[in-house]
Amino acid sequence: MKRLLAYLCTVLAALGISACDYFKLRELQPGVSTATEVRDRFGVPEMEWTNADGSVTWEFSRQPEGIECFMITLGADNILRRVDQVLDEQSFARVVNGLNGDEVRRLLGKPARSQFFALKQETVWEWKISHGFAGSSEPVFFTVSFNTDGRVVGTSRYTQYRR
Repeated sequence: MKRLLAYLCTVLAALGISACDYFKLRELQPGVSTATEVRDRFGVPEMEWTNADGSVTWEFSRQPEGIECFMITLGADNILRRVDQVLDEQSFARVVNGLNGDEVRRLLGKPARSQFFALKQETVWEWKISHGFAGSSEPVFFTVSFNTDGRVVGTSRYTQYRR
C-alpha cells in the first residue's frame, strides 16, 4: 500500500499536483495523532510558535512552488489539535495595515519571495496561491507590502501571465 501511495504521489508531483499532503493529512487525526506522527509525515517544521495556552503551532509551507501552507497545532500533551491551510481568504483578510513581518508570517507562513522596491521604499512579500484557473496555467500571487518601518501598508494580488 505504501509503495502504491509513493508511486501515486510521484505521478501527481510530476503533473504539478501536490496530492501527497492530502494523503499525509488523512493519516492524522485530531485528538489522537502525536507530534511524532506529524514529524514522521511532514518532517521538520519551517517555524515553530508557542501559544499562550501552552500549545505549539508548527508551520509547513509548500512555497515557492506549492500553493499551501499548513499550520499544525499540537497541545501541551503533544497530541494533534488541528490542521489549518492558511493560504485562504480568511487569512488574507486578517492581514491589515500596521502588522509587522512576524505577525504576517504567523498568519500566512513563509513567503515564496521577498523583494525591495527602492523608488517606493517598500518591501513586498508574495505567496503563490493558485496554479491557474479554468484552463489557464498562469499562477496567481497574494502580496503584502511593508514600509521602511516593517509595517504593512497594503495587500494585493496579481497574475503572472506567460508570454
